Amino acid sequence: MWRPAQRTPCRVRARQLKGPAITHSSVLAPTTLEWITRLIAFDTTSRNSNRDLIEAIAVEVRAHGLEPVLVPNADGTKANLVVTIPAHDGSTTGGVMLAGHTDVVPVDGQSWSSAPFTAELRENRLYGRGAADMKAFSGVILALLPDFLAQPLATPLHLAFTYDEEVGCHGAITLLADLAARGIRPEICVVGEPTSMRAVTAHKSSHLYRVSFTGLASHSSNTPNGVNAIEYAARAIAFIRSIADEHRVNGPFDPSFEVPFTTINVGTISGGAAVNTVAQHCEFEFEFRAIPGVSTTEIFSRIENFVLGELRPAMQAEHASADASFAPTGAVPSLSAAGTGAALALVHDLTGTTTEETVGYGTEGGLFQLAGIDTVVCGPGSIRQGHTANEYIDLAQISACEDFMRALAVRLAQP
Repeated sequence: MWRPAQRTPCRVRARQLKGPAITHSSVLAPTTLEWITRLIAFDTTSRNSNRDLIEAIAVEVRAHGLEPVLVPNADGTKANLVVTIPAHDGSTTGGVMLAGHTDVVPVDGQSWSSAPFTAELRENRLYGRGAADMKAFSGVILALLPDFLAQPLATPLHLAFTYDEEVGCHGAITLLADLAARGIRPEICVVGEPTSMRAVTAHKSSHLYRVSFTGLASHSSNTPNGVNAIEYAARAIAFIRSIADEHRVNGPFDPSFEVPFTTINVGTISGGAAVNTVAQHCEFEFEFRAIPGVSTTEIFSRIENFVLGELRPAMQAEHASADASFAPTGAVPSLSAAGTGAALALVHDLTGTTTEETVGYGTEGGLFQLAGIDTVVCGPGSIRQGHTANEYIDLAQISACEDFMRALAVRLAQP
C-alpha cells in the first residue's frame, strides 16, 4: 500500500480559489491537446448520450492491452467506463482512482465566439464546452496512459469516467455499485474538477426537488369556482425563501466557504394557461446547498410539512381534487475535510502545495467519500470558466495537470 511522505500540511482553507497553480513543464505531451480536442468534439450535454465518447476511450485503453468495464444506465443510453491498471503483482484492490465526468452543461442561449464543440486554440487558451469542466483532466489521463503503463506499479490505478454528474451525479452511484460488486475499493480518489490544481477538501451538499401543484381551472370572473395552483405555489416559494433568510442571518456559518451559510434557491417555475383563467397547474424546482454538518433532512422536512401539511389541506378544502406533490431530482452529498487524510497528503506531495480549500459547487467526491474512499478534488482550470460561454482552460493549467500525472506514475511505482 502506498504511504505518503511525512509532511505537516498547513490547514488553511481559503474562501475561494485564486491565481494560477505552479507548473514546471513548458511543452505539452504530443497527444494531450489532440485528446482534449477529441473529447470536446463529442456533444455530451447531459440530455444526450455519452456512448460515442465512452467507446472512443474504450478503444484507446484496449489498444494498450487493458480491458475496460462499461456500466450502463437503466436504458443503456449512457455508460460509465472503469479501467484498472493492476499492480505489478496483479492485485486490483486498493490503490488510487482518478475520476472525471463526461457530461457537460448546455450551450443553449449562450453567445459563443467559436463553435462550442470544436476546440479552438488562441492566446495560450483552449476554448470549447467542457474544456475546463472537465474534459482537459480526462484528456491528460488518456494522453499520459503510456506513462502509467511504463511503471511497475506497486499499487493499482483505477480510471473512472462517469455520466450525468451535471444533473445529479447519477453515474457515480452506479459506478460505486459496480466497484462494490466486483470487490474493488480504491483507498484514495482524486476527482479532477477544475480547482487550479489545488487540493479541495470540502464542498457543500446539493439537493434538488420539483414541486407540483394541481388546482382547478375556472374563468377568472368567478375565482371561487377554481383553485389557483400558482397562488399556492407562490406561498410555498415564499416559505422556502423564509428558510433561506434564516440561514443567511442566523447560520450556522463556515467562514471557509465564499458563501459561508446554507443557501436555497428556486430556479424554475411554470404554470397557468391564460391570464383570464384560474391556473390549474403550477410547478417549480428548487435546490439547497448545505454546508457540511447541517441537517438536510430537517430543511426538507420543514418545506415538505408546510406544503403537504398546510397548503395541500387548504387546497383540498376548496376542492377535493386539488393536490400537491414532491419529486426529488438529484442529491449530491457534501465533501467533508474531516474525512480527508491520505488523499490530501498525496495531492500535497504531487503539487508541492500545503493548503486545503473549500468550494461552493458540488462534485462526485461526496459520494466517493460516503462510500469510504478518502477523496480530494483537484484538477486543471478554473470553475469561473466552467458553464460559461467561451469556456476555456489555460494551457499552463493543462501542463500543471500533466506534471501531476507524471509525478503520480512515479509515486505509484514506489513500494
